[in-house]
Amino acid sequence: MSKERLLRLLRLIDLIQARPGISAPDLAEECEVSERTIYRDLELLAEAGFPIVNEGYGKGYRFIGSFAIYPMDLTEEEAMAFSMIPVWLERLGEQLSPAWRRAYEKVLSAHAKEKKNALTFLDRLQEVIQLGKPHYAPETRNLFPDIFRAIVNQKTIEALYHSQGRNETRWRRIDPYQLLPREYRLYLVGFCHDNQDFRTFRLSRFHEVKVLDECFERRPFNIYEYMRGTWSIERGQEEIRFVVRFSPEAARYVLEEELFLKPKFEEQEDGSVLMEVTVNSSGEFLRWLYGYGEDAEILEPAEYRRRMREKLERWLKRYGTHPQ
Repeated sequence: MSKERLLRLLRLIDLIQARPGISAPDLAEECEVSERTIYRDLELLAEAGFPIVNEGYGKGYRFIGSFAIYPMDLTEEEAMAFSMIPVWLERLGEQLSPAWRRAYEKVLSAHAKEKKNALTFLDRLQEVIQLGKPHYAPETRNLFPDIFRAIVNQKTIEALYHSQGRNETRWRRIDPYQLLPREYRLYLVGFCHDNQDFRTFRLSRFHEVKVLDECFERRPFNIYEYMRGTWSIERGQEEIRFVVRFSPEAARYVLEEELFLKPKFEEQEDGSVLMEVTVNSSGEFLRWLYGYGEDAEILEPAEYRRRMREKLERWLKRYGTHPQ
């Protein structure tokens, strides 16, 4: 289950509490997903124990009785901390920031009177998401708590980091800004002193982290602008518009994909789907596309259609003979 879905579930709770009687179409519009997705999300919340009720045709959804998850007066700092729930669901323990603790107290104040109720709530959230771990994780010190504390306290870190592209490991000074969960991995977005620019770092490639005493002053930074046009995590400088046709057999699965970008979909009379999306780097998008095999056909750009044909010819040549 994706981290994006978890954030959407929290958004649904917020909307239903703030606007009792809100309809499924309105929820879908607010969350920018289909009504079918909203119905699945509401069913999941109900199964997790949230007392959501539909008041009948045309009357929408509300919580039963005086149930409430959290008040509407979260500060900007608390809201930002709360939005990071997906990152540390599996690592809560003693590493929580004061801002998050305050936000979480508000979340549960109307719903729970005892600490065990808070743990029950977290257990429900943990059922929604599972994070993957690299095979060498047991041999690697858990650096997440240090990085998280540095983000919360705006502390510069010195980190021994392995760059896979250059295949080199060296020390860097980084001002850590934000954690991004992507495809069962965690990434740190921060200002790299060496490059004098913002960079994205994969957490599993940190070998050592030292949190320095010096605080950094946050530069103007917008994570949405930083990730604009990025299919998942790899940022590029290009602007490539893809048009892809998916077969009727694959169409329903494509429409269910929970993507970080929002492509334009056009359903065809034969049941197939045309997808149009503009990305700043082709690599991640093409790797995702390969997973659909013959059910995905690149229509545009012509250059990438040609590259796909050449790749298939190489594959055919490789698999046309017995392995040596």
